Amino acid sequence: MTRPATARWSLFLFVLPALAVYLLFAVVPLFSSIVMSFFDTDGEAGNLFVGLSNYVYLFTQPVVSARFWNALANSAKYFAVHVIVEVPIGLLLAALLTSGVLRRSEGVYRTLLFIPATLSVVIVGFIWRLIINPLWGLVGFPLLGNPSTALTTISLMSVWQYVGIPMVFLYSALLAVPNDLVEASRLDGASPWRIFWDIKFPLIVPQFGLIVILTFIWTFNGFDLVFALNGSAPGPNYSTDILGTFFYRSFFGSSGQVADLDIGATVATVIFTIMLLVTGGYFWLVQRRLRAHMV
Repeated sequence: MTRPATARWSLFLFVLPALAVYLLFAVVPLFSSIVMSFFDTDGEAGNLFVGLSNYVYLFTQPVVSARFWNALANSAKYFAVHVIVEVPIGLLLAALLTSGVLRRSEGVYRTLLFIPATLSVVIVGFIWRLIINPLWGLVGFPLLGNPSTALTTISLMSVWQYVGIPMVFLYSALLAVPNDLVEASRLDGASPWRIFWDIKFPLIVPQFGLIVILTFIWTFNGFDLVFALNGSAPGPNYSTDILGTFFYRSFFGSSGQVADLDIGATVATVIFTIMLLVTGGYFWLVQRRLRAHMV
């Protein structure tokens, strides 16, 4: 029989490689950027501690501050479109896949619906650019060239690509609903509509909170699709600029904007703080109540 201490050391050794990679490429850069945000590394004096000066500059310098708040508002809109459009569609697809209507072809449809989530963002952006091109595409209006439609268009492209993720979450939750409850409802004469909304839906509600918070983290870290379509200075007139592209310009420089490592680190720290507060608030308010309800 393996001793408990030996078993713990064995588990630690198995986890150690993945933990080392995570610490090296995630935790260390994160803390390095937080520390860098309190220094001026570009001055003549070298690494000079400046306290909150970088944060004051970010929030008070007219041009930089305007760009930051615009990017934050666009990230919030980007997130809202995903929640409002992607989650209901994912629920509809999951309900259809578990309804028994598709029968033997269920696995085929499930795979086809999830395939876009595995595609390269560059490929997705290129395909959609061809589809909505006003010269030879299906749309005669420059959706990406109009400030009022550009961000919504990119958001819907992203929804098309990643709708399979909430679908899989909700599909798994629906499969976990006890068959006894469903069969008892059928025997009582409940229609499929009533069974779904009165029996199945209340049991999968906790999954929605998890999906929303994961969507929030992903969208506020968003960068790739916007960059693939519009570059690091997303137009027109920064209407598709989100926090990810704003950070990229601040840190690496682009489109006439000079790179500033300290301000870039400050932006990264602010983004991390926003996500930490929202995620922490969710787990403190929502998950705590769910655990209390389950107990």
